[in-house]
Amino acid sequence: MKQTLIRYKTKPELTDKNADLIAAVFAELKAAKPQGTRYLSLRLEDDTFIHFVETTADDGTSALPKLAAFQAFQSGIRERCVEPPVAGGVTIVGNYRMLEAP
Repeated sequence: MKQTLIRYKTKPELTDKNADLIAAVFAELKAAKPQGTRYLSLRLEDDTFIHFVETTADDGTSALPKLAAFQAFQSGIRERCVEPPVAGGVTIVGNYRMLEAP
């Protein structure tokens, strides 16, 4: 299982557009129902976004990059940001009813 946390801050005038693109990703995920992928996105009050991706694939690959909506979200992400995306591995230290148990 691989867990990744991505954090970035958008330009204030593009924050809603970014949120709309993320909503489209979740709509496609809901329709496609890919196995082995879990995804959470948070929008903070200061236009920062945090994404948590978990994949159960042995090679750590995720279904997200294959989705058309995710590709649209990725297109132009750096232009929408004041602080570019930074991604890194993460380990859950505690979880109380926030994330489903695998």
